[in-house]
Amino acid sequence: MTSSTKSRESTVDVTAPPRRSTASRQLFATVLQRQGAAIVLVLMVAVAWLSFPNFGTVDNLRDLLLQSSFLAIIALGMTFVIITGGIDLSVGSVYALGGVLAAYGSQWGLVGALLLPLVACGLIGLVNGVLVARTGMAPFIVTLATLLFARGLLLAISHEGATTYKIAPDAAFLVLGRGTLLGVGYPVYIAAALFVVGGVVLRRTAFGNSVFATGGAENSALLMGLPVVRTKITVYTLSGALAGFAGALTAAYLESGVTVIGVGTELDAISVVVIGGTLLTGGAGSILGTVVGVLLRDVIQNIINQVGSLDSNYQAVVSGGFLLAVVVVQRSLAGNRVRRGRPRLREHS
Repeated sequence: MTSSTKSRESTVDVTAPPRRSTASRQLFATVLQRQGAAIVLVLMVAVAWLSFPNFGTVDNLRDLLLQSSFLAIIALGMTFVIITGGIDLSVGSVYALGGVLAAYGSQWGLVGALLLPLVACGLIGLVNGVLVARTGMAPFIVTLATLLFARGLLLAISHEGATTYKIAPDAAFLVLGRGTLLGVGYPVYIAAALFVVGGVVLRRTAFGNSVFATGGAENSALLMGLPVVRTKITVYTLSGALAGFAGALTAAYLESGVTVIGVGTELDAISVVVIGGTLLTGGAGSILGTVVGVLLRDVIQNIINQVGSLDSNYQAVVSGGFLLAVVVVQRSLAGNRVRRGRPRLREHS
């Protein structure tokens, strides 16, 4: 066959290795998504430590950890929910309800103070899970309804906030909220223990694999025979129980069931989880990232308090702006991963 009659052959190469610059960008994007909040946290702590003499004091750091622990427990449950691709708007009201129920149940001792909020708030989470998993209703609508239900039940128990249930000064239950070990409050150790357990469950168990699979590709998880329905019910029940438990610890710390707490707490929990790197679309996230998100939020609040001339409401402005930036970056990174996943065509003559 002569060169004049030879036809041009073309082949498609779908396995061509990425260029070095592309690989570097991919690595940077991965680090930014997974560790970006941690990098910002380290930088902010360093700046605050050098700029404000009171920031690095033992008392300030101890208070910062204590205040972070209550939201951290709520955010732990929210992390599991968001990884499955869901959302739980009820945790703020459930958190407040848990505190009132714990104060009311303290008249029956430590067991009553813990068992009553755990069971009641866990049942609210169970209802959320059943409605979302069994009926296919949108989590936003379901948990918005239980948010209103929990807040209404709270007002009914407290006679529209007119009754505040006090915890007896000699109650053993108070130790959970006000006790210290090595100068650090018990809620910090409890939150740390729960996060360790949560991290092991999420990364080292079959249930954790189901959580990621449910959020990443629910239809594929069903085809693989994974218990998607049971997984959703479990994570919502867990979220409700943890919110109630956080409320109980807060009641022990405040020595009473305060009815006005928890307003907007669900938004705080969602924001710290997302800032920590968990995708709102589900399928990716980490317990450590949530810890970083909680600490970053409270460090921002602490810095604003250290400045003194700024109103505390600026914390919401900063958190909102930071959350918006994180969501935009996550969206951009997700788009880049989709484009990288497509086969690259290269013609050879």
